Amino acid sequence: MISTSSGTFLGSTEGRRSRTDLTAQKQFRPEFNPTVREESTNQKLWELMAEYIDSEIPTIQSSIVSHVEYTLARTRFNFDKNACYRAAALSIRDRLIESWNDSQQLFTAEDYKRVYYMSLEFLMGRSMQNALVNLNLESRYREALEELGYKLEELYEEEVDPGLGNGGLGRLAACFLDSLATLDYPAWGYGIRYDYGIFRQKIIKGYQVEMPDYWLAQMNPWEIERTDVAYDIHFGGWVEKKHENGQEFCTWHPDETVKAVAYDSPIPGFDTFNTINLRLWKARPTNEFDFQSFNQGDYFKAIEARQRAEYITSVLYPNDSTTSGKELRLKQQYFFCSATIQDVIRRFLKKDRTWDELPSKVAIQLNDTHPSISIPELLRILVDNYRVPWQKAWNIAYKIFSYTNHTVMPEALEKWGVDLLGRLLPRHLEIIYLINHIFMEQVYKKFHNHPQRDYFMGCMSLVEESNPKMIKMANLCMVASHAVNGVAEIHTGLVKDKLFPHYNHYFEGKIRNKTNGVTPRRWIHCSNPGLSKLWTASLGSYAWLTDLDKLKELLPMVENTDFKEHFARVKRENKERLAKWIKKECGIEVSTEALFDVQVKRIHEYKRQHLFALYMIYRYISLKEMSPAQRQNMVKRVFMVGGKAAPGYIAAKKIIKLITSIGDVVNKDPEIGDLMKVVFLPNYCVSNAQIIIPGTDLSQQISTAGTEASGTSNMKFVMNGAVIIGTMDGANVEIVEEIGRDNIIIFGAQIEEVDGIRQRREQAGSRLRKCFDYIRNGNIGNPRELCSLIDTLENNDVYIVKHDFYPYLEAQEKADRLYKNQDEWLKMSITGALSMGKFSSDRTINEYAADIWDLEKVKIPAPSTSAIGRVRSQPNLLPADEKLQKRRASIQEKEAVIIKAIPDEVLEKSLADDREDPEARNQEAV
Repeated sequence: MISTSSGTFLGSTEGRRSRTDLTAQKQFRPEFNPTVREESTNQKLWELMAEYIDSEIPTIQSSIVSHVEYTLARTRFNFDKNACYRAAALSIRDRLIESWNDSQQLFTAEDYKRVYYMSLEFLMGRSMQNALVNLNLESRYREALEELGYKLEELYEEEVDPGLGNGGLGRLAACFLDSLATLDYPAWGYGIRYDYGIFRQKIIKGYQVEMPDYWLAQMNPWEIERTDVAYDIHFGGWVEKKHENGQEFCTWHPDETVKAVAYDSPIPGFDTFNTINLRLWKARPTNEFDFQSFNQGDYFKAIEARQRAEYITSVLYPNDSTTSGKELRLKQQYFFCSATIQDVIRRFLKKDRTWDELPSKVAIQLNDTHPSISIPELLRILVDNYRVPWQKAWNIAYKIFSYTNHTVMPEALEKWGVDLLGRLLPRHLEIIYLINHIFMEQVYKKFHNHPQRDYFMGCMSLVEESNPKMIKMANLCMVASHAVNGVAEIHTGLVKDKLFPHYNHYFEGKIRNKTNGVTPRRWIHCSNPGLSKLWTASLGSYAWLTDLDKLKELLPMVENTDFKEHFARVKRENKERLAKWIKKECGIEVSTEALFDVQVKRIHEYKRQHLFALYMIYRYISLKEMSPAQRQNMVKRVFMVGGKAAPGYIAAKKIIKLITSIGDVVNKDPEIGDLMKVVFLPNYCVSNAQIIIPGTDLSQQISTAGTEASGTSNMKFVMNGAVIIGTMDGANVEIVEEIGRDNIIIFGAQIEEVDGIRQRREQAGSRLRKCFDYIRNGNIGNPRELCSLIDTLENNDVYIVKHDFYPYLEAQEKADRLYKNQDEWLKMSITGALSMGKFSSDRTINEYAADIWDLEKVKIPAPSTSAIGRVRSQPNLLPADEKLQKRRASIQEKEAVIIKAIPDEVLEKSLADDREDPEARNQEAV
């Protein structure tokens, strides 16, 4: 079925039906609801817009060169690689816009119900490869660009990762958009167009240094600015109450208003003409310039309103350790919620219908509590602006909203101070109080004779009677949503039994499970092309990309020698690619014969990167105590850690410093050589993950049982042939069920044991104490900086590192034994990779659509055909990359000067203050 020679495949690969099936012909775009056409005035316009751009090589080249000259205003003499990327991206966007317009026109003309996915984060990753793959145009663009003197893969590297997210919550949202488009669901994503990402991470002398992540330094070719779509967003002021015909009506008189302007990014589906939309909002002032202040000489005040407005969408998760920071974060959340709700209502009101129809046309999914203020916002608009009676408005909102919970930690659930809400959103606070009053009356009635009635009411109230008084946003979502879901079976159980047990009893059946998933298009096909080719050749089609369960048909091939050798070769090539990236980014040479042992995710104590670090120290000490002959029998290891620590989370930053300090010692030890290397991978992001994940042998998924809601990196690693070493936490539990206990390395306390272990306050054993002493004695890093990590483990080991350390040692020894037997290791890797069908985001989205959104698929009709259209080719253009490289070298040189200028005492001070902001830790736990 497959040959053993690299890249050679026997057996046919079934083609995909898309616009490129008809590239030899013009493709006329389908017309939707022709009654809306005005033939007398628009006939010529309709004729001119009636065709899709064809996908012939000369047309692609002409489109790229046209954008170079007329959009970017470049010539053939300054047509460098970056300009070529932007021009190619714009030409791809042209094709996306065609399908995007047709998709939206069909949804509007036929009046289908749509789902609106609201998320404060969308960790999209690079768009070019994903768009070409989904449009089935990658090979044609590769050929077209080669004739122009450029390599497509090099252009991929020119794209900057959008700074629109931070962690798994944002990446999940991105995978969901891909699946919604691929599965032909009418959907929109809504979020914020941040000027700056959370930060760009630099590792300077082992310390994390946060650099501005201005990802918009150059144009973003994938977005479309929609200045025609803008809404007023209000803050502050007071509420006027009037009585008419015995009813009370409220009018909000704000004292500050900003504009929300829309930026749209088309999201194409795979092997379909459906292209949905991600709409992001940017804040702008209503008055650009205060001429009166300017004329009086007060130049700063003249632009004050503009700056105050633009701060709202400047950066993801502004620091909320101060009152002004909390206010900015609440402004940010309300800004995007209000703009989104206004946009949804505007779209609904395009047709003449009653408000009762709104739930049949609109479903809104709240991705965590960040968009929760949209609930009172919808109620405010319905009740105050459109005079919808309260009970009717409530019934409408309840049917529309659903909420996804992403954390099992009560301290990480979002709360807002009553004073802050009252000052910034006075009408919304009134509405929340009204919701709570009505709900508490219902709870009182239900539990009237129950001995714990008051306790139940306190737990379920939206208002926390603390000092200061707080509004519990998760409780608001629980009360106002018709469906609430967890993101893994174990997590949903915790939500029901521990986080919201009283709600689960009161709203029977409301809390449901929707285990997370990831898109195989990006995380296998784009990230791991060698593995994608193997699966496609072996199955004879690309069908597995939209039905991942089909890979199970290949399970009998696990015993096939040629198949295993081919899989091993793909893994080896991916490790070589990763090793080159490490050399380039970190300056460290690693052996690809070694076991690549990797943990990449946000740095947080519950994810237990410090447990991984302690094992590195233990292994290093053990190697040093061995004779040279004993070392010969040891498996070579390359330990890799990547992830960002929140700027205010000192313990997490110390974990980074601990890992880099281990690397400083181990990597320079000539006795150890290639037996062990330790690498911290800087600035972990989606594009880096697409290199790291396919090259990994062993994936660390070692969070304390009961702390990780789901995780999605665990899914990506197994899909790409890595073996998990992990705890029974999050989605690991379901991965075990799917791939089998023999194909994963499980260790550690079970969830039901954790509380008892914490209460016992166990002591560190001798082997762990030796690791502690190694740090305290200064053998690894600076004891003044790192000893507080050890003190925390000894005095308040919340995440039971001491207890799980010894089972972890046994699990790592098992990993060594398995890796020595490469045949057995390959069977585990292949079996896992072929058994991950459940963890496709397509399955997750289908479950949401059926069980929560009541959403139907809408297939975009294929175009009709006619004769071939003539195209005009362009002459080959010579690149001017030398100027680009010089410009980049100059920027890097300036940056290096700035970095070198950071005094050592400033770096040391960044870890000196142990009085870290608890809010930073709590926010990172989400």
